Amino acid sequence: MKVTYHGHSVLEIQTGEHSVWIDPFINGNGQAKIKVSDIKADVILLTHGHNDHVGDTIEIAKANNSLVVAPFELAEYMGSKGVKAHPMHIGGSRTFDFGRVKFTQAFHGSSYEEEDGTVVYTGMPAGILFSHGGKTLYHAGDTALFSDMKLIGEFAKPDVAFLPIGDNFTMGPEDALVAAKWIGADLTVPIHFNTFPVIEQDPEASFVSKLGNKGKVLQSGESLNV
Repeated sequence: MKVTYHGHSVLEIQTGEHSVWIDPFINGNGQAKIKVSDIKADVILLTHGHNDHVGDTIEIAKANNSLVVAPFELAEYMGSKGVKAHPMHIGGSRTFDFGRVKFTQAFHGSSYEEEDGTVVYTGMPAGILFSHGGKTLYHAGDTALFSDMKLIGEFAKPDVAFLPIGDNFTMGPEDALVAAKWIGADLTVPIHFNTFPVIEQDPEASFVSKLGNKGKVLQSGESLNV
């Protein structure tokens, strides 16, 4: 898998046959160097309903006839907007032609704010375990530290983990370091920082430098092979 980071919590996964995106928040994401109109997505995986994670999903999905895979209530909401959606939920897994998806716990919230200010409840937030070609990626979504991350490390054994470090809304660097230890991935990458003033962090000094050779800061647009 080739994984490209596009700032905030946005991941683009190229499997060779499919293009899979996680939480494609592009417009409003000052870190993103790609335009929505340039995105080719076969599949979009969503962790939760907040606008900075759903982002441009509806526009992208309609332009590409993408399949959106999300927790049940969020998938139902996407379907109501004319998007092709597959509902799942925490603890459930499914093997698709593009890879295996399993949703994990995440301790956060999940709602979507419409353009008119209406707030729609979108179920429980989640993390995502995505597996393809014998490799597993863990995207924690927006979450606090929780002890079952030890089980993710023990049973899922992710090769790479993407953990939020922004603090205020999610784990900060200190808790993310504990999470990284519990998960035990070969490589851990920080996400969900510096998009807004309230989540400003120095990812190298506060997090990655303390992980030794098991941590890496990805710049927006930078890729790694898993």
